[in-house]
Amino acid sequence: MTAQSRPQGRYFEEFTVGDVVETAGRTITEADIVLFAGLSGDYNQLHTDAEFAKGTLYGERIAHGLLGLSIASGLAARLGFVEGTAQAFTGLEWKFRAPIKIGDTIRVRAEVKKKKAMPRLGGGFVVFGVVILNQRDEVTQKGTWTMLIKGRPQ
Repeated sequence: MTAQSRPQGRYFEEFTVGDVVETAGRTITEADIVLFAGLSGDYNQLHTDAEFAKGTLYGERIAHGLLGLSIASGLAARLGFVEGTAQAFTGLEWKFRAPIKIGDTIRVRAEVKKKKAMPRLGGGFVVFGVVILNQRDEVTQKGTWTMLIKGRPQ
């Protein structure tokens, strides 16, 4: 990045409490679940064994909760609103409310809930209220993400 170029993302000062962004959707596939199991080492039968999963509360395999959270993070990143200005992901409070099933299409809605300037860190903390919604607008996961965002250059 040159001295004249500006990052794509918003600076701390450009976030306003109440700002909302929403991502495009992404359909969860069997391949996503298999690849995540291999990457994470979590081969829990609820996610990887169709016959076992038939006898569970859900009646079928479901995505790992952390897979949903990981995909949500990627969907949010694609919007670019913190591209080049996010300094750190510093906190997460999260609830898993409903299963994400193979074939579900999820999207993310994030709202700026709180800001706290941290001049000594060169910006401030932005707390986002985040929900993951499925194709029926049901909340599958929700919580807050706290990020340290770079301030506007002086």
